[in-house]
Amino acid sequence: MAPKVFATGTTGYIGGDALVELVQAHPDWDITCSVRNSEKGAKIAKEFAHIKLVYGTLDDVDVIEEEASKADIVYHFADCDHIPSAEAIIRGLARRETSTPGWYIHTSGTLILGWKSQKDNTFGETQAKVYNDLDGVDELVNLPDGAAHRHVDKIVLAAAKNHPGRIKTAIVCPPCIWGGGRGPGNQRSVQLYKSAETMLKRQQGFMINKGKNVWHHVHVGDLAKLYLLLGEAAVAGGPPATWDDQGYYLAENGRFVWGEMLTAITQEAQKQDLLPSAAMEQLEPSAALGRYTFSIGTDSQGQALRSRTLLGWMPEKTTADMYQEIPKIVESEAKTLGLIKGHAEKVAS
Repeated sequence: MAPKVFATGTTGYIGGDALVELVQAHPDWDITCSVRNSEKGAKIAKEFAHIKLVYGTLDDVDVIEEEASKADIVYHFADCDHIPSAEAIIRGLARRETSTPGWYIHTSGTLILGWKSQKDNTFGETQAKVYNDLDGVDELVNLPDGAAHRHVDKIVLAAAKNHPGRIKTAIVCPPCIWGGGRGPGNQRSVQLYKSAETMLKRQQGFMINKGKNVWHHVHVGDLAKLYLLLGEAAVAGGPPATWDDQGYYLAENGRFVWGEMLTAITQEAQKQDLLPSAAMEQLEPSAALGRYTFSIGTDSQGQALRSRTLLGWMPEKTTADMYQEIPKIVESEAKTLGLIKGHAEKVAS
């Protein structure tokens, strides 16, 4: 019998691409997606007529709990800081009428690893610490309570302990994600794209302080493959994946220095005649991107070893590929801002 899958956030960037990956690999899986309204539902229905839809926001916890109670696997791609939805998923899985466990695959993010930059106010500086999710998994499941996303991570990690034999969990923790999404809704990521947008609006390149801070990255299509592998492991009864307090999966395929990346974006924007110069301004965190400051100013280093070792995950897109994407990122943001015309506009004029 095909597994029953319930997924949130599938008109979003991560969830949309993962949905495409799941459907292409397993068109027989019985998938239900929650969407906020009929407009978003129509986007999924247009691409995937066989997928069931339920309507509600993340605050409609009764809907989420009910759908989780009917699912074998729940993918939570939506807001990783939203407590009520995570709790509703756990309640639903706990009341499933079956002897087999329900599988909860949750999405977090490696801003959680930037806690020390925030605590010490060392934005734009490199930290010596590099986490990994294999022999260093205990550190990841015991990060300080003040770390970003940690409050919901703790709820997910506690689910198996509170419901032994009923719920098995895995947390996927992606870093800077890039690449065009394939999903039925948002196909645009945040960090690199928001940086380019802000530079074009300010007409000035920038970095946070000295820009020496390091992050890792992953292409959205490679990330989707990891979600698929975890779902397949769940269908197989768990192995070769590990779960619960051994089920924390970083997802990266290389590192980059934020100051160098932002400089490359600035240079490309100047090359496309979108900035008057390639000069860089060093900004204090509060002056840059509002709440996105932490995403480009912290140091967040974590190696994805568990998925490679246990699941054979083999991401393809490298740091060099990410740099090659910069012209496309700059151009797309310029089109969105109306600074250059797209092909259709050029033809019309």
